[in-house]
Amino acid sequence: MTLVVGYLATAGGADALSLGVRLARTLGTDLQVCLVLAPDDVTTPRLTSDRYHEVLAEQGQAWLAEALRLVPDDVTADGKVIVAESVAEALGAEALRLDAEAIVVGGSGGGLAGSLSLGALVDELLHTAPVPVAVAPRGTRHSEVERVRSVTCAIGDRAGARRLLDAAVRTSSATGAPLRLVSLVALDQHGATGIEAAREHAYRTLKSAQAALPEGFAVTAVVADGATIEAAVDELDWADGDLLMLGSSRLAPPRRLLIGSTAAKILRVLRVPIIVTPGED
Repeated sequence: MTLVVGYLATAGGADALSLGVRLARTLGTDLQVCLVLAPDDVTTPRLTSDRYHEVLAEQGQAWLAEALRLVPDDVTADGKVIVAESVAEALGAEALRLDAEAIVVGGSGGGLAGSLSLGALVDELLHTAPVPVAVAPRGTRHSEVERVRSVTCAIGDRAGARRLLDAAVRTSSATGAPLRLVSLVALDQHGATGIEAAREHAYRTLKSAQAALPEGFAVTAVVADGATIEAAVDELDWADGDLLMLGSSRLAPPRRLLIGSTAAKILRVLRVPIIVTPGED
């Protein structure tokens, strides 16, 4: 099994590599560290005074080599410089070629206040990727946590929930980490008379998900509510080493990611890594 890490010699790239190492160590997978350069950056070197193209191509290999040196000895990693117009398409194609478990990227960038600021690459992957996408929050590179410690799965009643639940069970089983199912209730989306109905619906959704789990599978289930989805997320306890799994929008094409509005709100306030899974077949 392989994880594809989308790497750049930036803080976000270092966060992605750090999360990739954590997931690989936990799941027992290899890493394929990919640095994607645009064609104009690596054309045949021109005889210019600054040797711009040649230097940039050489620098790409140097950045990749430095990234691989940062991977601990207990994780197997290879590297590749890819020339492509679209970074997201290149990473998706490489993930399909390797039959990868997921693409791992850094969420920092874009100047937003949250830990997971969605830059252009992450945003495109979360709307088009053919495999799950793991996003590292800003600062993951500074964490001393070596393995995933717990898996949280945000369950709803939309299409694709079964695939998400199956993925969460596999991840929990592979990591040995406890699984927590959560259902989020945003009170601003319901009138005064609808709040209790929304909570009851959330409890029924969790009960249905629990019933679908393998017999004897240990799990906890929590309904969290708040004035908004963001506030509901903050009501939950989070710790370094946690992992949140989300599903795609009901509008997602088969086997493609399409992040929904609720998931996007969660991403912008969450301070632990997330994995978003594609739509149903």
